[in-house]
Amino acid sequence: MFTLLHRYVSVSPARRLLLAVVAVAGLLLTLIVALRFGGAVAGGRIPGLPDPGAWTRWGLPVTRAAVDVFGTLTVGWCVTAAFLLPGSAAPPGTAGEAGEGSGGAERHGRGQLVGPAAYRLLRRASWWAGGWALASAVMLPLTLSDLLGVPVGQVSWAGVRSLAWSVAQGQSALTQAVLAAAVALGCRVVLTRTAAGVVAALACAGLVPPALTGHAAGAGDHQLAVTSLAVHIVAAALWAGGLAALLVLRSDRVLGVAAAGYSRLALGCWVAVALSGLANAVVRLGAVEELWHSRYGLLVLGKTAALVSAGILGAVHRARALPALRAGRPGAFRRLAAGELLLFAVTFGLAVALSRAPTPVPTDPVQTDPVTDLLGFAAPAPMSAVRVFWPPLVDAFFLAVVAAGIGGYAIGVWRLWRGGHRWPAARTASWLGGMLLLGLFTVGGFARYAYVLFSAHMAQHMVLGMVVPILLVGGAPITLALRTLRPPADPAVRGARDWLMLALHSRPARLVSHPLVALALYVVGLYALYFSDLLEVLMRYHLGHLAMLTHFVAAGFLFYWVLIGVDPGRRAVPPPLLVLLHFAGMAFHAFLGLALMQSRTVIAPGWYTAVHPAWADSLMADQHLGAGLAWSFGEIPAAAILLLLVVRWIRADEREQRRLDRAADRAEATGEEDELARYNAFLRAAAAEAERR
Repeated sequence: MFTLLHRYVSVSPARRLLLAVVAVAGLLLTLIVALRFGGAVAGGRIPGLPDPGAWTRWGLPVTRAAVDVFGTLTVGWCVTAAFLLPGSAAPPGTAGEAGEGSGGAERHGRGQLVGPAAYRLLRRASWWAGGWALASAVMLPLTLSDLLGVPVGQVSWAGVRSLAWSVAQGQSALTQAVLAAAVALGCRVVLTRTAAGVVAALACAGLVPPALTGHAAGAGDHQLAVTSLAVHIVAAALWAGGLAALLVLRSDRVLGVAAAGYSRLALGCWVAVALSGLANAVVRLGAVEELWHSRYGLLVLGKTAALVSAGILGAVHRARALPALRAGRPGAFRRLAAGELLLFAVTFGLAVALSRAPTPVPTDPVQTDPVTDLLGFAAPAPMSAVRVFWPPLVDAFFLAVVAAGIGGYAIGVWRLWRGGHRWPAARTASWLGGMLLLGLFTVGGFARYAYVLFSAHMAQHMVLGMVVPILLVGGAPITLALRTLRPPADPAVRGARDWLMLALHSRPARLVSHPLVALALYVVGLYALYFSDLLEVLMRYHLGHLAMLTHFVAAGFLFYWVLIGVDPGRRAVPPPLLVLLHFAGMAFHAFLGLALMQSRTVIAPGWYTAVHPAWADSLMADQHLGAGLAWSFGEIPAAAILLLLVVRWIRADEREQRRLDRAADRAEATGEEDELARYNAFLRAAAAEAERR
């Protein structure tokens, strides 16, 4: 096998085409066998049951595989072009990137424009993105045929339009098609590296919609299943698509530069794919013995074996192929990459078959509990000191955020310590406290009650929007990142530190860090959430609930970063104005709580009526309790922030006075007058004139 790969893997287009044909054949063969084995396709029509026909039974998974392949290649090539390949400096006299003036390339970009290799990748990625959009559109009539149980030829365009606008599966396919079309257009027009990064982010977002439907969204514990599936899809696409992008690079030097960055990315993707796949298997299998007692479990074992094999090949890459590549011998790397790509093709076939195969835990059980269907978990028992912590509500998104936040910060502190530098222990304690508190209120047992009680939701809101951001801002994460992020080996590649500096100095960052804008983002969301129907809409959708909680933390972090942050990038605002800004935030919070306490209308009645537990107080009493929390909760943290602002105000005045004194001393020693000396002379003259009168 590897002898064959050595012969056919090179920069020759014909040989790369042959490798692509072999990979596609392997994917289709694996898909056919796995669909048959998993029971996703029926051998024949069952009398009395609707049958969509062979075109739909086989066409739907094949089209799904095409969507996955095109999306993976698009993402891999866009991310490689934007983040892993060297750039080119802007020609003299041209304008800089958005958010930078002239000279921005030298400060943050190491080249503002995409390089020749990245340019070619982006232009070719536009064709993959176009195929991605087309395949996503083809999913619509096939999905409708499958749902109605009629042949695809009998599907009407009116039905397809209704599916696209009204049904989750159709909305997912339509959203993916629109995003893929936008990426195709972006790949044709972008020239700067920042724009390429935006296109790459948009491509990654286009992978997410299928995670919101299908097995994950229909299963219980969708807080774990939906987010972990989204992570699984994106990480697998970055891993496989990035490797495919490396194989089409012509220059060995450029390949060496990109492979070094890809190696670190691939390791992180392997870990993410493994952990997210484990989480999905737990939800869908229900019990460990189903791994060998069900055909779905056997397919999971096959996919796991492919994942472990890919990890072994990745380890060989790091240990042998990368040193050979740096030594000018790219053959070993290309052979291993080609073998790994064929393994990815088999894995993708298994993944598509798993998405169509029936799971041991049914996603649509015959007997359902309406509350469980809405929440994704059973209604919680009466609150107690133990149940606030246990059992936890495992939300994969916030669990990953907390783990990455603690792990990344610890690595940064360790790098400083290893380099002989000290990092304040108070900052470390502040950051860890904020992260642990974030985990407690989003993953701990209290998160269950925040779904069913307005008072618990308001307590969660106050902690996430006020206490957690204050602690996170106190950890100075941007300063730590700027001091510890390592530059890439090639100075023409824009590293993580360069992207961070670019973001800090960009126009959007300057806009949102304006004190009035930060206050507006912090306050307007409060009133929009509780004095409209927005809360009920967000509570009904997992993605909406995640967006709401993320907004609490992000808006609070931005507001308190403007007030008390020590990281670079924030505006220099006089201390008196910061005190006034803080008082304004306190006033808006207090008024919100007072308005809710006086309200006689239940907020989000459709949601809380459906999930309100029988053991709790009435909806209105619980709402008034939550309003009281909103009115009184912020007093202690607000007082602490006010004290800190006043202390900084006093210290700023003392520093200014010392500066003026030093200037006066210098002026007196040199015989020159400064502003303070002239002002003192004016006061002495005025006093003498008053005495004479």
